Amino acid sequence: MQKLVVLTGAGISAESGLPTFRESNGLWKQYRFEEIASIDAWNENPNDVLDFYNMRRRKLSEVKPNAAHYAIASLEQKFDVCIVTQNVDNLHERAGSTNIVHLHGELTKARSEKNSNLVTEIGYRNILSGELAADGSRLRPHIVWFGEEVPMLSKAIEVVEQAQILLIVGTSLQVYPAASLIHYAKKKCRILYLDKNASQNLSYSSEIECINGLSAIRVPVLVDKLLGKV
Repeated sequence: MQKLVVLTGAGISAESGLPTFRESNGLWKQYRFEEIASIDAWNENPNDVLDFYNMRRRKLSEVKPNAAHYAIASLEQKFDVCIVTQNVDNLHERAGSTNIVHLHGELTKARSEKNSNLVTEIGYRNILSGELAADGSRLRPHIVWFGEEVPMLSKAIEVVEQAQILLIVGTSLQVYPAASLIHYAKKKCRILYLDKNASQNLSYSSEIECINGLSAIRVPVLVDKLLGKV
């Protein structure tokens, strides 16, 4: 089976109703990342950080995967698929995808603040102020914050290097280090980039197939072509 890697960003989840950070009406217009999404914020104002991620977890429980998520999951019928996602939601899992690398962590998990390997599944419930992990340290969101390393980056690079087809969906390719992953694809790798502003974001490249449009509309069509259904 051909190795097909899918790199997804906030755009695909936005179409399910999850707010993005960088859009004109995104979360960064309502919050300062220094106050709710950094290691310094956790050390100085842990309750504000917990409130923010508890809110995001509740929102996630209210939305569903869209047609793009389901279409990507169906690629497993024909390809050896791995998804590398910048998103912290579980919409790919809920759509049926089975091999997913979360670059920036997962909303439905929490971990010890002292041991990043001590991770627990919490679903959609709140993390309570003062709640402790199994090792006695504070329980924190299992999220990669500003000021922290991206522990799954090396795994993501390894995956992209193996790709024969690289499908990029719903990302501006402006957020690093995730945006750098495209440069690890082999020369013979076929790269398809689908985003509402794809050709504008990657106007410099003639080797990448750019498809402009919304993920929920264009991804199912593209997937049908890849599966040989049309």
